[in-house]
Amino acid sequence: MKKILAFGPLFIIITALLWSVDGLLRISLYVLPPTVIVFWEHTLGAIVLLLIGFKWFKDLKKMTRKEWIAIGIVALFSGALGTILYTAALQQINYTSYSVVVLLQQQLQPIWAIATAAILLKERITRRFVWWALLALLAAYFITFPNLQVNLTTGAGTAIAGTFALLAGLLWGASTAISKYVLNKVSFITGTALRFILAPIFAFLFILPQGQLGAMFSLNTVQWGTLLLITFSTGMVAILFYYYGLKITPARITTLCELVWPASAIFIDYFLYHKTLTPTQVLGVAVLLFAIYQVTKPLQGKSKELAEENVRS
Repeated sequence: MKKILAFGPLFIIITALLWSVDGLLRISLYVLPPTVIVFWEHTLGAIVLLLIGFKWFKDLKKMTRKEWIAIGIVALFSGALGTILYTAALQQINYTSYSVVVLLQQQLQPIWAIATAAILLKERITRRFVWWALLALLAAYFITFPNLQVNLTTGAGTAIAGTFALLAGLLWGASTAISKYVLNKVSFITGTALRFILAPIFAFLFILPQGQLGAMFSLNTVQWGTLLLITFSTGMVAILFYYYGLKITPARITTLCELVWPASAIFIDYFLYHKTLTPTQVLGVAVLLFAIYQVTKPLQGKSKELAEENVRS
């Protein structure tokens, strides 16, 4: 039975909402080096996925050298390095707001993802898509910067957090299209499993030169519990949802659906950090959701066509 394409963006949006909570869990692990957090969250996820290896081992024979290189790049860029940079940015939370870190990571990510999708996947970028994409990016900017300017008066901490977040966005954006390239050949479970198996290897290569081996084995019960919670919610499970959605959704649309992440982050700022919501932010959320609906409308039409085709057959 053919997949219903409109479900893809829904799974991406669910993942984006989970990732909003992910930042809070990572902040609670602030005493650990980001490299150690990334190593263990991916190692725990890899163990779980290896236990269900019967569901994806057979997919490996479908992969050529190009797919192996691609998933290796994803594991390095997105799984290890990008997550390390994002975690490091969140550890600067005292210098800048939670939602600002999220948006700086997200603001330019769609640009990298759309460009990579056009080059690598030959996805067609229409004029209509460009207009709605620009509106979505503008709305995301309004959401996190209600005064329409970035506050850089807090000194080096903000600059460091911003730099780390922007670099993470670049790596994650490029990885969206590269992941899609792999998922065109294998299942979403296989893509997730390979990413989680390879990422700890790269994370360990960052741990060694920094002399952080001691920190790897000094975690307390609460920290292990938090890492397990990440694994079964915002980590491995979220990536399974994300890859399922990405497999049946064009990469250019996927990256715009992810902008729900900064939109939900402002509500976390409101409820947990008591940051007041402004009319600009509320308007930004409404415009963002409308823009995402517009870019996903073509998929809804295709889903209807597939459903009618199934009925006829």
